[in-house]
Amino acid sequence: MTPLITEIRHNPLLWLLAFVPVLAIAKFAAPHAHTLLFVLSIVAIVPLAALLSRATESVATKTGDAVGGLLNATLGNLTELIIALAALRAGQYALVKASIAGVIVCNALFMLGASLLLGGLKHHVQTYNRDNARLQASLLFLATVAILIPSVLAEADAPASAATMQTLSVGLSVLLIVTYGLGLLFALKTHREIYGGADHGEHGEAEWPMGLALATLAVVTVMVALVSEVFVESVQQAATTLGLSPAFVGFVIVAMVGGAAEMVSAFSAARKNRLGIALGSAVQIALFVCPVLVLLSFVLGPTPMSLEFWPGAVAMMIIATMTASLVTNTGRSAWFVGALIVNVYLIFCITLYVLPPPPGQ
Repeated sequence: MTPLITEIRHNPLLWLLAFVPVLAIAKFAAPHAHTLLFVLSIVAIVPLAALLSRATESVATKTGDAVGGLLNATLGNLTELIIALAALRAGQYALVKASIAGVIVCNALFMLGASLLLGGLKHHVQTYNRDNARLQASLLFLATVAILIPSVLAEADAPASAATMQTLSVGLSVLLIVTYGLGLLFALKTHREIYGGADHGEHGEAEWPMGLALATLAVVTVMVALVSEVFVESVQQAATTLGLSPAFVGFVIVAMVGGAAEMVSAFSAARKNRLGIALGSAVQIALFVCPVLVLLSFVLGPTPMSLEFWPGAVAMMIIATMTASLVTNTGRSAWFVGALIVNVYLIFCITLYVLPPPPGQ
């Protein structure tokens, strides 16, 4: 327990854990104060995501490269997955799809760009594993193609029936998950000598005992699930009060909140000239979380969810993938490149705020 207490004392981000009981009290005392609950749930999720990430890293370091890489891959975006599952059960598919698209674009543009910017302000020129960047960009491009196909069919002159779209979505989802598994096998097993030099985050932190890490992982997962339920229950009315569309909330707020801990780690590593390519997190969402949500919608959702996204989301994902691929192709970067990538992300955010997609998309 001592390492956990020490971590909380020395990490200001974890001081926000005080808002978890505050949220519980507010939920009990004012269950209809949706805007207040919305804001408190956002603040409470951030430190929980940080603890979740820290516990996952401690478990992964004790299980070897292959299993550790698998754990980081499957649990790295657990916060976003839990939020999406809560929205899935509530039938808020617009929020689910917006959060998926938002996390992909946020990681491929904002997290990557800000890492290059912050690292470049301290180091004149930075280098990173170009082979790993190319692999991640290729996997992400495949995922965007799989998402593009159902969206294009929906806009065609003779759109496919709902049953056909669901069948197509299931088939593509299974294909993406298989590709994701093959990608892990390729990078962590058969060709690990090529991709082993890639940075995966912060190094040098004190490891937690396995028992403490597993216990923290279990408890925090439950707490994130409970907070996510409050978030999803309040988001619709709070967004209306604040003048925000569900698409903007999912695309920007959920992506930022769910990835806050990962961003802090990535930014800190970049300042120490260790660039962990953020495309890996985007690939996890696109190839694993997104298809898993499609399959789980047949069990948890009121109706099955398809891979059909609104045209603007598809366009932004494709542009984000191409931008990240182009920028990381050289294996070298400077601060101005990062600033340009962040600007692309801000363009998307401003556009989505001013021109949200029609309701139901």
